[in-house]
Amino acid sequence: MESVEYKCPNCNADLKFNPTSQKLECEYCLSAFTVDEIKKLCATTENSIPQEAVQVQEDFANHTHLYRCKSCGAEIMADDQLTATFCYYCHNPVILAGKMGGDFKPDKVIGFKLTRDNAIACFKKWVGKRWFVPKDFKSQQQLEKLTGLYVPFWLADCHVNVDVRAIGKKLRHWVSGNYSYTETKEFRITRVGGMLTKGIPADGETKIEDLLMEAIEPYDYRELKDFSMSYLSGFYADKYDVDKAAVFPRIRVRSNQACSAYVRSTISGYSSIIPSSEQYNISNTDWRYTLLPVWFMSYKYKDKIYEFAINGQTGKLAGTPPLSKGRLGLLCAAIGAALSAIIIVVGGGIF
Repeated sequence: MESVEYKCPNCNADLKFNPTSQKLECEYCLSAFTVDEIKKLCATTENSIPQEAVQVQEDFANHTHLYRCKSCGAEIMADDQLTATFCYYCHNPVILAGKMGGDFKPDKVIGFKLTRDNAIACFKKWVGKRWFVPKDFKSQQQLEKLTGLYVPFWLADCHVNVDVRAIGKKLRHWVSGNYSYTETKEFRITRVGGMLTKGIPADGETKIEDLLMEAIEPYDYRELKDFSMSYLSGFYADKYDVDKAAVFPRIRVRSNQACSAYVRSTISGYSSIIPSSEQYNISNTDWRYTLLPVWFMSYKYKDKIYEFAINGQTGKLAGTPPLSKGRLGLLCAAIGAALSAIIIVVGGGIF
């Protein structure tokens, strides 16, 4: 007898039937579905991979190398024309570890629009306004570590069932004679239906701060292209180490926030709104494994790593600069000396 396995439509993990809720539940992304919902979704799933897709995966595996840093464990992929250099996270040498598996082939990519010179100019402008960074943070040697990096992202299109209930109140005030009147009318507000949140991103790399990647958003997804090895020429690309199941909680939060903001924008004309229930249930998620361009730099100062990133498409940048306490101390000492110099003692008085 054949066993039947059902996969989660949101993260592809195994679903298990919960006798208490009478639903199939995913222990990874916490999604839950009725049996009828899963049967309907599975009925539309393709069970075969086109031969063209298999060939593309084989080409990717044959022409992509994997490099591994023995110091921090980073795994870096690049085309077969690039030789191993340094790790852009900890700056130690990386070694060739072998070929990449075809199952790591991205679906989509946005190519770099900013050149290295553009990125350096952005960095110099940004760091020029920060007086108390260590001197070598601005050095040419540090600038050479600015790396063109394709960061792995999961882009999720979430199909959401929306059910929002609220009470809207309208108040009318008027005065007649010696009396003041207030009229209150209450209205039931209902928003029920389906919504689609498209292209919600979550990076699939643990070694880069999630907040740093969110800070350089958004990307213009109109420039998404089918992945080709030619985009990797001259650049690095990270191999994802965070799968769909792990990033789905972040995706769900951002999807719910987007849905909530839109629903609230459709409710107006009331003096006050009192929510009674608000439910956003993701029924299905379409995923695209995507490489997005980032000019990336890390800097080690007093045993702490500081990261700086530029959106390789738009030029938006973010980072936390290191603070040199020595340079800050020198400035404070100079200010103190200047203040002491302007104290004038006249006839035993201090002015």
